[in-house]
Amino acid sequence: MIAGGCLCGACRYRTDGEPLNVRVCHCRRCQKATGAAFYARVMVPLAAVAIEGPVGWLAADSGIRRGFCTACGTTLFSERRSAGTIGLSMGSLDHPECFKPTEHIWTSRKQPWLQLDDGLPHYPEGPPA
Repeated sequence: MIAGGCLCGACRYRTDGEPLNVRVCHCRRCQKATGAAFYARVMVPLAAVAIEGPVGWLAADSGIRRGFCTACGTTLFSERRSAGTIGLSMGSLDHPECFKPTEHIWTSRKQPWLQLDDGLPHYPEGPPA
């Protein structure tokens, strides 16, 4: 079981879906959406996630819909409905220590002061197909 929620506690989610991947994205869209240098997330099947609370959604032209708590603004989700997947923000997980990213994507947009020396694969854009 994976569970998490927002800073104020108004939004909660849970899933028993198996993680499809765990990635860190450095693209500008993720930086803007999270207000951080990167977006670390656990991707799971969309159909396996139960969401409760006042979640707001912002659709982007990239095909990703981003979910956030309308009460406190916590970034919670990055949903790609066409692929049937949803990314769970690692910072919103109840137990983020249970997951370790396997790769960095969009490193061509990484902040120049950020040093990636964790030994994980880096991809200048999206992961290889």
